[in-house]
This record gives sequence, C-alpha cells and structure tokens, in this order.
Amino acid sequence: MKVSEILKVKGDILYTVTPETPMIDAVNTMAERDIGSLVVMEFGELVGMLTFREVLNAIHQNSGAVGSNTVRKHMDDSPITVTPDTEVNEVRRIMLERHARYVPVMDAKTLLGIMSFYDVAKAVLDAQGFENKMLKAYIRDWPSTSEE
Repeated sequence: MKVSEILKVKGDILYTVTPETPMIDAVNTMAERDIGSLVVMEFGELVGMLTFREVLNAIHQNSGAVGSNTVRKHMDDSPITVTPDTEVNEVRRIMLERHARYVPVMDAKTLLGIMSFYDVAKAVLDAQGFENKMLKAYIRDWPSTSEE
C-alpha cells in the first residue's frame, strides 16, 4: 500500500501557518482543530513543521508559558518528508527510526498532505483485517477431498 492510497481516504484538509505566526496563535489553532501538527509554509514552500513536541519544548523553555516568540523559533526546520509513491511500511520504518509522529507528503515541491503515525497504524490494521477476512473465506471454501 502506498501513501497516495491513504491520502485518498484521509482527505485533503491541511492546516498551515507561516514562520512569523505567533506561537500562541499556532497553539490555539492546534487546540481548536484538535490536530497534532501544523505545516509551516513560506512563499508557497514547506519550510518546517510545528508539532506537539515543539510546542512542549517552547513551554518548557518559557517556564510553563507558550511565550511571545514566533513559530520560526520553535519549528522543526528540516522535517522528514515522503512521496505519494512511498510504501506504508517504509513510512512506518522512517517514523519509528526518527521518532516522527507526522510527516509531510511532497510531490516535488508541492505539499499533498500529512501522514500521522495514527494514519499509518490505521492503514496497517485495515490491511491486516482485510487479509484476515480473505484468508478465513479461503479456508471456509477449501475444497473437500474425498477418500476413495
């Protein structure tokens, strides 16, 4: 299964901010939309990601407050990306190795979506469920052998 197949099911709603967005506005957007990441775009190009990890680090650095800095100060400015043709198992491996919970999906310089660890886990579970169903149907329809 490829990333493009998951994006078709997931939909294409993306939430973005600019590097100059105040952190408090970014955090409010994440809370209001119940999302774990924001894509940071500048001049139409991906320049970073802001996730719960970066928000928590900002709060820690500011003694329990979000602070008055902009997203630029706290964003991950070199996020791992995948393509629509990347296999889901490869995405899973990358996410586990790099401890990434969110990965932008890029087609050249065009942002197509975000893959979350939840999206990957759901896709793998759905695929295993389908395979399980097919195997059970195959076993149930197994041709009987008659002894002569």
